[in-house]
Formats: sequence, C-alpha cells, structure tokens
Amino acid sequence: MDLESLVDNDRPVAGMRPRAPSQTANGHIGSVSGDVGDLAESIDDDRVEDVEASTAPEFPIAVLETLRPSALLFSAHDSEHPHSERIRLLRTELLLRHTTRQGAVAFAVVGAGIAEGRSCLAAELALSFSQLGRATLLIDADMRHPRQHELFGTQLRFGLAQAIIGSDPPTLFGVAGYPTMSLLTAGICPGNPIELLSDGRFEYLLRTLRNSYEFIIVDTPRCSGYADGLVIATVVGHVLAVYRARRTPYKAARAMMRQLVSARADILGGVLNHF
Repeated sequence: MDLESLVDNDRPVAGMRPRAPSQTANGHIGSVSGDVGDLAESIDDDRVEDVEASTAPEFPIAVLETLRPSALLFSAHDSEHPHSERIRLLRTELLLRHTTRQGAVAFAVVGAGIAEGRSCLAAELALSFSQLGRATLLIDADMRHPRQHELFGTQLRFGLAQAIIGSDPPTLFGVAGYPTMSLLTAGICPGNPIELLSDGRFEYLLRTLRNSYEFIIVDTPRCSGYADGLVIATVVGHVLAVYRARRTPYKAARAMMRQLVSARADILGGVLNHF
C-alpha cells in the first residue's frame, strides 16, 4: 500500500446509501484502499439493495438497555447525505474482501494517531451492517480513551474490562432503531489494559461471541504509543486501517503498517478521513 499517496490523496469515494434518520457531522470519508491496491475501484457506484431482514441468532446475553446513536454518528440520522452513501459503499467493499470459513465477519478498526475518526467509523459501520438485518456487535476495546459509550449516550459501567476480569457474561446494550445490533462498551478501565487484552480470556470471549453474531467490529486505541491495537489485531485477525488527510504523519502510518504485518494481521484496506 502506498501510504504516502494515500494520505495525500483528497479524492472522495463514490456513494452508497444506508438507511436511518438528523443532523450534524462535518466530515466525510474519502479514499479506500486494499492490501496493496485500490479497493474502492473494485466496485462501481450502483446502489445495492438491502438484504431482507432474516432471523438473527439469539443473543446469548441479556441486553441491559436500549441506547440511541448520537448526532455525531451522521449516517444514523441522514440517509441521503453523501457521507451515508460512502459508509454503505465501504460496508459492501468489506463484505466482498472479507472471507471467513466460519463464525462472524470480524475486524478491528485501527489507526496510528489521535483524532483520526476510528471510533465514529467503527460505530457507523456497525450500524450499517446491522441494517442488513443480521446480528451485529460493536466492541469498544479502547480501554485507554474509550469513546463508544459517549457516541451512544451512556455511562461507563460494566463492559469489556469486567467481562475479561470476572466470570460473568458481558453486559450488552441494544441500539434504538437497530434491533439486531448490540454494543459492548469498554467498561471501567483498569490500569493494565494491555495485560487484560493479552490474557487468553479476551481471545476466548471473542471466540465465543463469534458463534452468536454475524458481524463484529472492534474499536481500538491508537497504535502510536500503545501496543493494545496490535494485540487486538492479532486476536481478531482482520483490520481496517484509518488515516486522516493532512494529519496522520506518513512515518507513523508506515510504522503502523509494518507492525500489523509483523503481527500477521490481514489488512482489509484503508480509509482516508477528511474532516
């Protein structure tokens, strides 16, 4: 992947159209690249019909309460906006590129630095996958600076950290308007997140959840400064890299790619954020 040209490229991606309904978001998603080539070029701008809602696997864990997506998740509030179109196109491209023999289509959203839009992109992709009528789980594995609870308007209580530490099943949230989607927040963050994520219990938990969901999207901490994202990438196996135009340093992006290759993560592609 030519990261230098990726970061400098300011070309928007042609559209798609997820459903959902309100306002705000001043950014949009730009270029999408595959392993070492353009992923966006593999699909034209024809709109793909939503799959009929099918009976999703029963969730193994009771949902604590139903949350509402915040206005920052623009694609959940304006189905006709070009940003929403791009989210749907990205979803379709990921489905075409991602291959799995069994269990869920699962991938981690990773980035090199701060303020690159990882959390919002992970949340909007989870919402978009849920619109297919399939069981979808969004996991906030960023125990450094968790964000998903803010994007869905709740407090940090029980979450991923507690599910790894304790023996009780994880506490999930439902999402209003998305009956097949669940959210697992980061929970009360401990002082040793890297040790928790490296524990075999995290891998076991994810393996168990794969049997109950068709799509799993994992939000991660930035790769520069923390090793958490690499650990998560190793466990999940597939990653989607996020960069921010004119902000993500080329050296940081290149270093992250080298680390992901060393971790033997399957890089599905890259997303260039413009905002």
